[in-house]
Amino acid sequence: MHQTRGLTFDQFQLGDCFASQSRTVTETDVVAFAGLSGDFNPLHTDAEFGRQTPFGERIAHGMLVQAMATGMANWTGVFEGTTLALLEQIIRYKGPVHFGDTIHLELEVSEKKPTSKPDRGVVCFSARVLNQKNEVVQDGEWTLLMRSGNNGKG
Repeated sequence: MHQTRGLTFDQFQLGDCFASQSRTVTETDVVAFAGLSGDFNPLHTDAEFGRQTPFGERIAHGMLVQAMATGMANWTGVFEGTTLALLEQIIRYKGPVHFGDTIHLELEVSEKKPTSKPDRGVVCFSARVLNQKNEVVQDGEWTLLMRSGNNGKG
């Protein structure tokens, strides 16, 4: 039987913070995401166009950064084997992510709500993606349905 290392609904406490390791966003990441998503907006894929924008260069797709953030959340281990569903993500874009930026994710438990079923509960997180300068480039809220530690036994 697979041994999970993730936290259950009961183990999360308001104010708990979890930070991921960092990763650098590369041109290869952006090209791969453009191909996968079909989003070839010149802001991300055309160097000449990018030079003419307020950013002065191409920038990473916001959704690419958010996809990376979900992966970084899994790197923390707190969701491994205990997440039942991602119910909602609210994303606010605060700043650009440039090719070569190094980003990481910080999650803070902001709310917990039991459900009518004793084997699960809803945990809400404040989610922040920060760059190497510790600037918030994305923030928002993530709502997850998490397995409970009592597995319906009381």
